[in-house]
Amino acid sequence: MPTIEQLKIKLFCDGADMDSILSMYKNPWIKGFTTNPTLMRKAGISGYEAFGRRVLAAVPDRPVSLEVFADDFENMEIQARKIASWGSNVNVKIPVMNTKGEFTGSLIKTLSSEGITLNITALMTVDQVKQVAECLDPNTPAIVSVFAGRVADTGVDPVPLMAECLIALKDRPKAELLWASPRELLNVFQADEVGCHIITATPDILGKLKTVGKDLFDFSLDTVKMFFTDATAAGFSI
Repeated sequence: MPTIEQLKIKLFCDGADMDSILSMYKNPWIKGFTTNPTLMRKAGISGYEAFGRRVLAAVPDRPVSLEVFADDFENMEIQARKIASWGSNVNVKIPVMNTKGEFTGSLIKTLSSEGITLNITALMTVDQVKQVAECLDPNTPAIVSVFAGRVADTGVDPVPLMAECLIALKDRPKAELLWASPRELLNVFQADEVGCHIITATPDILGKLKTVGKDLFDFSLDTVKMFFTDATAAGFSI
């Protein structure tokens, strides 16, 4: 297993808690930020544009992915253009389909051909990656976010799938494959080994980076000490 310094993959922070974003921005290992409407709702965000602009002001020099939330293509496009105008480091997130299951390919093609940097999100199959690749302008940077963690939740090993996704993007050299929804820190090293360009993870997972390379005997001892300390603090008796 490589050390953190040897990782080739870029680490992005996924979330909508402003304090966590500001904290992670101080970490040189974190190369970008992502969020989505669900994370924003959980964080109690009500003003979408105000939040987006606040993040961009706090993170002026690293990529920030902000997602459209309309469900029809016309309003998706309107929102995408507005979001793109907020900063040069914005990656506009476009879901691979709307709630009717309609592929957003025409919208992806239009925006990408105009030089708007997109983050195509919520993909889970190689066929979806192939479809998206055909719509991306080869001269425009883009991110293709495959939800490997959710794939794993179905009992499918995402590692070979992500390897196939990389092949599907071979004719789009400016498109980066992102491993989304990781479930544990090990996924960072799996994504790095398979060749993914980016992985985005929550602060809880990224916070475990400090344990990389830790001696397992010492880790075991620390765990036992934690159990003992908590039992004592709780005043347990039998």
